[in-house]
Amino acid sequence: MRITAAQRTANENRIRAAIDRLLRGEIPPDGRCDVKTLAAESGVDRTAFYGSRPYADLRLEFEQRLRTLQQAGEQPDLRDAQITRLKKEITALKHRLADSTATINQLTEFQTQALARLAAQHDEIVRLRAAATSDSRVSRLPPRAATIGSSN
Repeated sequence: MRITAAQRTANENRIRAAIDRLLRGEIPPDGRCDVKTLAAESGVDRTAFYGSRPYADLRLEFEQRLRTLQQAGEQPDLRDAQITRLKKEITALKHRLADSTATINQLTEFQTQALARLAAQHDEIVRLRAAATSDSRVSRLPPRAATIGSSN
């Protein structure tokens, strides 16, 4: 069924009004900022926006204006804005997790090295004490008497 010029003009006006509403962020609860919602909001069959159909140029205009807004940093669809924000947050959290894991690995390696050094020092002290008691050439000095208030 063919439509008259007046019906086509009325449809185009409804479509342009729906485009403006969607790009301002006035998106219905069950919709998104897309051609499907545009068709539903304007009361025009969605297939009329594709190929060589009568409103394909309006779909292209809508998509171009939407891209322009997105490139300017605006997101008319709050769900898409939230998805974008959450993706950035996930990326930042992944970087923080990787940094934390690297720090934990460094600290674990440091702890392992410190424990190994302490064990080696302990073994050396034990060996030196054993050598000091078994060697007759070494004589022990009497412990130094601690005096209160004197400076040597």
